[in-house]
Amino acid sequence: MSLSVPRALARLRTTRAFTTTCRSSSEDPTTKKEKFLYGTAPSHRSYIFIHASEPPSSFPARLSTPLQRALQLKVMKWGGTINFSWLGPPKSTGGGPALTAFSTLGGRLEVPELNMDNMDEVAEVLERHATEGPLASGTSDEVHLYVCTHGARDCRCGEMGGAVLRALQGEVARLAKADPLGIASRIKIGEVGHVGGHQYAANLLIYPHGEWLGMLKPEDVPIVLARVLDSPVRPYTSEDAPIVPSHWRGRMGFAKDDQAQLFQSLYPNSLL
Repeated sequence: MSLSVPRALARLRTTRAFTTTCRSSSEDPTTKKEKFLYGTAPSHRSYIFIHASEPPSSFPARLSTPLQRALQLKVMKWGGTINFSWLGPPKSTGGGPALTAFSTLGGRLEVPELNMDNMDEVAEVLERHATEGPLASGTSDEVHLYVCTHGARDCRCGEMGGAVLRALQGEVARLAKADPLGIASRIKIGEVGHVGGHQYAANLLIYPHGEWLGMLKPEDVPIVLARVLDSPVRPYTSEDAPIVPSHWRGRMGFAKDDQAQLFQSLYPNSLL
């Protein structure tokens, strides 16, 4: 089974050029938002990326498949969240899309194939990965950066997300060229579908750390990468400070109230 956005739906995606004055159709221009950025990442114990056959910039406004819905019903019981991602053309076996999962206890897990026939088995493996810890060795040395570029869902994600994506690609390529054996060479840059909070675009998900950043601009990319390169490659815990406090939305494994409490305990006088 190949995961693909149907051509008919693909034609519905937003095709106009995005500008800095784009406005979401769901945005009320008369409502002033005063909410803090921290404490806005959705609570999740594990984040599971389905490898899509097209980048999120090509998705229709809302993308759902029977395979994704079936798996979501199983993993949501223990705190798993499903989304579609793009790290380049998938290496499909023809039997179904691959998955990349991250959890607070297990770090990163690669699942080579998902289909209706192995759904129960995959769901069980994902739960064990999230609740018991690592199921495989040698998979924790990569850093995955996912930018929301789902422009048909909200133009801000297409515009600012796309700009931040390009800045990340350029900066990581530069760093990897300067130090081919350094950690920059192990950074994977991907795109992800709607993550919630398009008003915080550009949104960046950093795994296995589990850090969510928002309100990013291309000029923020060097400092974000510097912090990532200077951080241990593992899921973050309550002992770790936010990786970039000024853009911190929250962290995997924390409820929204816990995210806010952690931030306020570390930065009691912050107005972020």
